[in-house]
Amino acid sequence: MNKKLTIALVAHDQRKADMVEWAVFNADTLSRHTLICTGTTGGLIREAFEKKGVNAEIICMNSGPLGGDAEIAALVVRHQVNLAIFLIDDLNPQPHEADIQMLLRQCRIHNVPIACNRYSADLMITSTLWDNDDYMPSMPRYVKFHRE
Repeated sequence: MNKKLTIALVAHDQRKADMVEWAVFNADTLSRHTLICTGTTGGLIREAFEKKGVNAEIICMNSGPLGGDAEIAALVVRHQVNLAIFLIDDLNPQPHEADIQMLLRQCRIHNVPIACNRYSADLMITSTLWDNDDYMPSMPRYVKFHRE
């Protein structure tokens, strides 16, 4: 992938180790992009990258429960995120469930691809469509309608 993207990385507590492992595995690709992360996740990825000698632009927002999911959702609304990877812990309740659902909803509304597991994340970051200048997905019709 040649085009520089802004990629949001979010992981719940029980999925943070998965996210760090995934990020390290894909460090060569991720280091060529801007990474926007919730606070703890970003700190863990930065630490893992430093141990591996990977230089990457990592911007940390607040942690999820303190508004980080909402901050990233706001970036999605402003079209400042190209791709989101959100490893969700579906087996435990989250105190900030409303923010989680808001981030997922805004990605769907604003046509931002969002992966919620490692396999779909790998498929998305390796897609050749990122560098295809002829490919530009249109906004869903209902979004166009509400903008008019």
